[in-house]
Amino acid sequence: MTTSPTGQRSLLPPLKIGDLAVETPVVLAPMAGVTNRAFRLLCREHGAGLYVAEMVTSRALVERTPESLRIIAHDPGETPRSVQVYGVDPTTVGAAVRMIADEDRADHVDLNFGCPVPKVTRKGGGAALPWKRDLFASIVQAAVRAADGRIPVTVKMRMGIDDDHLTYLEAGRTAQDAGVAAVSLHARTAAQHYSGTADWSAIARLKEHLDVPVLGNGDIWSAEDAVAMVQSTGCDGVVVGRGCQGRPWLFADLAAAFAGDDTRQRPGLRDVAATIRRHAELMIADLGEDRGMRELRKHMAWYLKGYVVGGEQRRMLGLVSTLEELDERLAALDLDQPYPGEPAEGPRGRAGSPKRPVLPERWLDSRELDAEFRAELREAELSVSGG
Repeated sequence: MTTSPTGQRSLLPPLKIGDLAVETPVVLAPMAGVTNRAFRLLCREHGAGLYVAEMVTSRALVERTPESLRIIAHDPGETPRSVQVYGVDPTTVGAAVRMIADEDRADHVDLNFGCPVPKVTRKGGGAALPWKRDLFASIVQAAVRAADGRIPVTVKMRMGIDDDHLTYLEAGRTAQDAGVAAVSLHARTAAQHYSGTADWSAIARLKEHLDVPVLGNGDIWSAEDAVAMVQSTGCDGVVVGRGCQGRPWLFADLAAAFAGDDTRQRPGLRDVAATIRRHAELMIADLGEDRGMRELRKHMAWYLKGYVVGGEQRRMLGLVSTLEELDERLAALDLDQPYPGEPAEGPRGRAGSPKRPVLPERWLDSRELDAEFRAELREAELSVSGG
């Protein structure tokens, strides 16, 4: 523990990622369709940490597609600026990172090797890629060279493809040797997707294996979970994904917990409605009313988890298309409800069940990449997904 300037006992010192110092060692995980500029600003209003933009493909960045440039755009007051890049070709990944550094578009770049969805892994990308150790090493090396010390590069990965094909210890060492500033581990395999329980002991093993900071990811639904992860694994910080969906105030809880304060946010429905309204304002400012309100719809079930809201009211909130409609439908709720306790806590977002990873034919036959797969790999960048 360290002592803060106010005299409170902090659970961890500030997280050091290269030259960046993150006072609260908490990272918002990049989530496709969720961690856009509006949501990052909303989370930042509640707490502190490093807030990573939605994943973007290196190919799209190099081609300067309007959507890719929108994804990595940050609010003028947003600092540090963090983006996550996904790619399967070292040259393209290097070019994307060089562009970000040359044009001062971010203060930190994370590389995604954690996506488990079939449309990516069937081409050998995402969580399948570290199995091909030469390709993994080439991509990380290309990114670090392109950054050239101007911005830190980190890696986010999973434990491996499945329990019989674990790669995280080797990949962590490879990434460290390539010069990354930190490694994040989602303590699940690709086969688990988001099901079951994260294996925090893998985070502890990786921490013992590396000298660079190690961040733990998986099953942090509360500040108490974050504290438990740090205490049981010795990790240098935590990465929060699904746990903050519909709960941006979780970052206030995390900031308090890491500062040694047991204060926790327990919002009644009126406070939740106000947060939804604020989220809508930020979405509209960033995306316009039509797209902003459509994007907001997916958040409704997360926000309302545990509160007494009728099925028809939930359905109508999930169809909201204008700010005026949102105001009317929120006003119709029983806003005097107190925080419901346990029903509003715990898992949220996608979970599903374990799935056999979809991989290129004969992908597992060798740890090295042969010429046959190189052209197929490039197709993986056509898909954008979370990690």
